Amino acid sequence: MAEWLYEAGIGEARAALIEDGHIIEARIEREGERPRVGAIVAGRLIEPGVVRLDLPGDPVATVAAKGVPLGTRLAVEIIRMALRERGRDKPARGRLSDAAPDDGPDLRARIAASGLPVTDLAPTGPDRLPDRLEEAGWSDLIDHVRTGHWPFAGGALWVDATPAMLLIDIDGDGDPLALAQAGAAAAAHVVRCCDIGGSIGIDFPSLPGRAERQAVDGWVDAHFPQPFERTATNGFGFLQIIRRRERPSLIEQVRFDPVATDAALLLRQAERAVGAGPLQLTARPAVAQWIGAHPHWISMLERRAGRAVAIAADAQVKGTGHAQ
Repeated sequence: MAEWLYEAGIGEARAALIEDGHIIEARIEREGERPRVGAIVAGRLIEPGVVRLDLPGDPVATVAAKGVPLGTRLAVEIIRMALRERGRDKPARGRLSDAAPDDGPDLRARIAASGLPVTDLAPTGPDRLPDRLEEAGWSDLIDHVRTGHWPFAGGALWVDATPAMLLIDIDGDGDPLALAQAGAAAAAHVVRCCDIGGSIGIDFPSLPGRAERQAVDGWVDAHFPQPFERTATNGFGFLQIIRRRERPSLIEQVRFDPVATDAALLLRQAERAVGAGPLQLTARPAVAQWIGAHPHWISMLERRAGRAVAIAADAQVKGTGHAQ
């Protein structure tokens, strides 16, 4: 039976739905990612259709408020979180509400609402508990998200998030129809695993026959998480899918905020570092500065590790950095 693993990490909560020892869905929620979907937030209408919310950082949300005078105080229900895209950001989207203020369900509450069992993971302690997320392939998953390269038997997917849509290219050799079938299943896994919404374009191998293209359409219908709308696969092998989009996907979170990604991974590594004496985190300057700007993260790490923590910036360090 599938089971959610939940980890309240430092600066980032993580959840993975595990089935047969593999991650089939992965979610992260970073500290400060507000407002959440379902939140009821007060704010002030600062221009037609734009409300400045009463939250740290003064974020804005778009809302239909025809005829409402500028400067009016409003309550807004968030129906889509703010999104980060290559070269631009999109503000949150909301609708007017008369409900009481609410933060909206956090990641722990959302996975609990699935009805599947949830296991809360504790940071590795003195008894060196097994790292169940890592055993299921958490680091490998993040590497696939970073590189956009997702191998499967007989081929690989190349995944790239553009402002227009998320593009999935199915690459490989051999029989085009067999490659298309395997690629459809692999693409469906990536979409579900990373919670990808919005417009998704899939480039299948070119299949000249109508029957083969209809077979591809059938595989997409059978494998992709519902609900969605799609086009038919055209003669060039291209198919477009539209899915509901309420939150940034894991791909957007990891690839469009690499400093926060590496900081969270380094802090996770540091929680599990073995040894005695001061715990030193060494990272490239941007990551070291990001962690240093959140002193409560350092205090939390010191409590969890039972060691004093120091941070060193090293311009020669690539990627996540290391803790020892």
